Amino acid sequence: MTDPSRAAPTPDLDQDKQTGTTPVVRPTLARGEWQVVRDLLPFLKPYSGRIALALALVVAGKLANLTVPLVLKRLVDGLGVQPTLLVLPVALLVAYGASRLSVTLFTELRQVVFARVMARVSRRVTLQVFRHLHALSLRFHLARRTGGVARDVERGGTAISDLLDWTLYTILPTILEVALVTAVLAWNYDWGFVGITLVTLVAYIAFTFSITEWRTRYYRASVEADTHANERAVDSLLNYETVKYFGNEEHEARRYDENLVKLENAQVMSRKTLAVLNLGQTSIVAIGVTAMMWRAAAGVVDGSMTVGDLVLVNAYLLQLSAPLNMLGMMYREVKQAFTNLERLFGLLDERQDVQDREDSMPLHAAQPRIEFDHVEFAYDARRRILQDVSFGIEPGGTLAVVGHSGSGKSTLARLLYRFYDVDGGRITIRDVDGMTRDIRDYTQASVRSAIAIVPQDTVLFNDTIYYNILYGRPSASREEVEQAARAAHIHDLIVSLPDGYESEVGERGLKLSGGEKQRVAIARALLKNPAILIFDEATSALDSKSERSIQAELDRIAVGRTTLIIAHRLSTVMDADEILVMDSGRIVERGHHAQLLAIGGHYAQMWQLQQQEQRKIAEAEAIDEDAVPVET
Repeated sequence: MTDPSRAAPTPDLDQDKQTGTTPVVRPTLARGEWQVVRDLLPFLKPYSGRIALALALVVAGKLANLTVPLVLKRLVDGLGVQPTLLVLPVALLVAYGASRLSVTLFTELRQVVFARVMARVSRRVTLQVFRHLHALSLRFHLARRTGGVARDVERGGTAISDLLDWTLYTILPTILEVALVTAVLAWNYDWGFVGITLVTLVAYIAFTFSITEWRTRYYRASVEADTHANERAVDSLLNYETVKYFGNEEHEARRYDENLVKLENAQVMSRKTLAVLNLGQTSIVAIGVTAMMWRAAAGVVDGSMTVGDLVLVNAYLLQLSAPLNMLGMMYREVKQAFTNLERLFGLLDERQDVQDREDSMPLHAAQPRIEFDHVEFAYDARRRILQDVSFGIEPGGTLAVVGHSGSGKSTLARLLYRFYDVDGGRITIRDVDGMTRDIRDYTQASVRSAIAIVPQDTVLFNDTIYYNILYGRPSASREEVEQAARAAHIHDLIVSLPDGYESEVGERGLKLSGGEKQRVAIARALLKNPAILIFDEATSALDSKSERSIQAELDRIAVGRTTLIIAHRLSTVMDADEILVMDSGRIVERGHHAQLLAIGGHYAQMWQLQQQEQRKIAEAEAIDEDAVPVET
C-alpha cells in the first residue's frame, strides 16, 4: 500500500468546468527505481516461498548447465581410449544427455512455480490502482485523460511480469553463471583465462549500461508520445458525434498524427541507438572469445592442454556469449519496466482529497433530515461557487432548488455525495438513532449507498439495458428490475425491442434517445430503493408529454424519502415542500410556489418566461395536429 506521507500533490484544477476553462493537472513527482522496488515488495511478500523455490530451481539449472562442458571434455578425451574401454564414452554420453535434460527440466519447473506469482502480483497491483482511481475525488477525474490513464495501467501491469522475470530469473542467474564459469576456469587453468573473462565482462557491462542509459530517454519519449496519442484517439472516438456534427474528421486526424509523428521519431531513434548497442556488444564479445580461443589453442599446441580442454573452454564461451549478448536487451527491458511501473505507481501517489476519518461510522438512515449549515465551497479559490448556503430538508420531505445555469445548484448534489468536502460550514444528516452528525463523520460508502441520483446527463455502460438498470442494486432479482422499469415507464419499450432487456445500449448509451436514457436512469435509481433521492434535471431530456407521465411517478416514488430536486423547469417543482432560488452561489429567495409568485422576484420572472415558452410550444403542437396531409 502506498504511504500517504509520500503521496504526490493532488492535481490542481486551475478552473472548474463551470468557469469555462480547461483543468490543468500538476505532473506527478518522479520516483526512483529503488522506490519502485520498495513499492512492489509488499505485493511479493506473500509469495516468498514460491520465489525461493523458483530461485533454487534456477541455481540447480545453472549448476546442471555448468556440468555439460565438463562432461563434454571428458567425452572428447575419452574417445581416444582403447575399444575395450568403450563403456566409458557411452556412460559419458548418457551423462551429457542427462545434464542437458536437467537444464531444461529445472528451467521449465521454475516457470511452473513462478508463473502464478507473476500473474497474481500483476493482477493485485493493477486491481489496487483501479480501486484507487475510483477512490479519487471528482477533482482528479475532471482533469484526467481516460486514454492516457488506461494506457499507463495497461503498460504497468505488463511491466510487473517483465521486471520480475528479467531480474530474478535472467539477470541474476547470468551473473551467477559468469561467476561459476570464472571459478572453474581459475581452478582448472591459469589465471590468464580469468583475466580475459573479467576484462571482457567489465568492458561489456560498462558499454551496455552507458549506451542503455543514453537510449532510455528515447524510450521515455516514446512512452509519452504513445500515451498522448492514445488520449487523443480515445477522446476523439468518445466524441464521435461532435466530430461529425462539425465535419472535423481531418482536424482530428491531424491532431492525432501530431502525436504519432513524435512517437515515430522516438521509435526511430530508439532503433538506431539499438543498432549502435548491438554492434558494440558483439564486437566486445567477439574480441573476448577470440582471445580465449587463441590462448586455449596455444595450450593445446604446447601440450599443456588437451583437445577436451579446448572444447570445454569453447563450450563455456558459447554458454556465456548467449546471455551476454542478451544482457543489453535485458537491461533495456528492465529500464523500460521501471519507467512503466513509475507511471503506474504514480497513479497510486495521487492523493484522495476526500477520505474517511479514522472514527467514521456507517450511516443508517430511513427518513433522514439533511441540513446545509452556512456552507462555503469553491472548485478554485479564485471563484466562489457557494456562499453562506443554509437550508434543511425535513425527514421524508421534498426541497427543490432552481436558478440559472452556473448558480451552484448541481454543486449541492456533489457535496451531498461527498465528491468534494465543504470549505466552510458543514452538512449534517440525522441517523436512525436520532443523532445529527456531520456528513464527514460517516463513511463515504454508507452515505452514497443511502442516496440515489437521476442526473441531467445520463451516461450508460456499454452493456445491456438489463445490466444498466441492475447496476442500481446488483443483487436485485429480474422481477425487481422489471418492476423498476415499469415504474419508470420504459418496460413496454424494452420488451418491444428485438432483444428485449438484453439489447445493447452502445458506448455511453448512444443507441438510446435522450428520453430513453433518462428513463433507464430513473429505473436504476428506483431499484436502489434509497433513503435520499436527488433529481438533477431528471426530466430535462423528455418532451412535455413524457415529462407529465413520468413526473407523476417521480412524485410517487419520492413519498417517504428525503428528496432534493434540482430543476430548470419550474413546473416540476410546484408541489415541493420548499423551493430555493439560487443566484451566483447564494440563496436569494425561498418559500412555496404560491409564496414565491406573490413576491414577484426572481422566481416569478422565471415562471412568466417559462409559461410564455410553454404557450408557444402548445400553439405549435396544435397547428401541427390540425394540419391536413396532402395526398400525392
